[in-house]
Amino acid sequence: MKQILVATDFSPSAANAMEYAMALAVLLKLEVCAIHAIHPTEGINNSIYNAIFIEDYYRNKREALNAWAATYTDKDAFKHVPVTTLCDVGFLKAVITKHIDSNPVELLVMGVTGATGLSGIVGSNASMMVTKVKSPTLIIPLESRFPDVPFITLATDYETKLSATDVNALNEMIKAFQSSQMQVLYVEDKPDARHIQTGEAKLKELLPHTMLNFNYLKDSSPLSGIMDFIENNETDILCLVKHHHNIIYRLFNRSTVNQIMNRSVKAILVLHE
Repeated sequence: MKQILVATDFSPSAANAMEYAMALAVLLKLEVCAIHAIHPTEGINNSIYNAIFIEDYYRNKREALNAWAATYTDKDAFKHVPVTTLCDVGFLKAVITKHIDSNPVELLVMGVTGATGLSGIVGSNASMMVTKVKSPTLIIPLESRFPDVPFITLATDYETKLSATDVNALNEMIKAFQSSQMQVLYVEDKPDARHIQTGEAKLKELLPHTMLNFNYLKDSSPLSGIMDFIENNETDILCLVKHHHNIIYRLFNRSTVNQIMNRSVKAILVLHE
């Protein structure tokens, strides 16, 4: 069964991301796997005495993860969602990518503190993960709650060639949300009518299950243009595409990703070419 993978460090932001993921799993009819990475030196601290009891430490961590996940499976709204847990030793990126490589992960979900700043092990790694992980990644700020009918905004420059996996994931999400329309935001510095016409046609072909409302903003900074739009228009999930050849790629250097996460209280879905 396909999974939503939720990274947790047991923080409030991770708890909020798990709540969001469970609600999403109900709609998408997916399994949820809660994953926790134990740092290689955690519980040891270079102490021979502690090293003797490290297996007990790991077992306690796994039991804590199971108990944490059970707080969600015990809720009536989520009782039909299959939930598994994985507590493994290693750096967060390595633990997550190892699991994704051998399991049918549809979506990676990570929590951050959002407008109040990055926090915790998960939050501080979120910007790194969106540049490394090939699966669609949903970043959930602490202030973000799962809406009844989410409003989605896709920011693009029409150079995007989404992977088949990510197109399918986005279409499944749109269908599950029963979204009647989606906003498409293009931040342009040099408008090209033919490029725009071709880009609109391709998006309509890729996303046939919803009405696309096209918005064009003239702004020298993609970051400021996108932030202004989502702050002044109804948006619950902001979709951004990671690729390497045009202006939107500048959004995915680590410092700019942090700026978006720090400034936005909206969920951010990172898609890939």
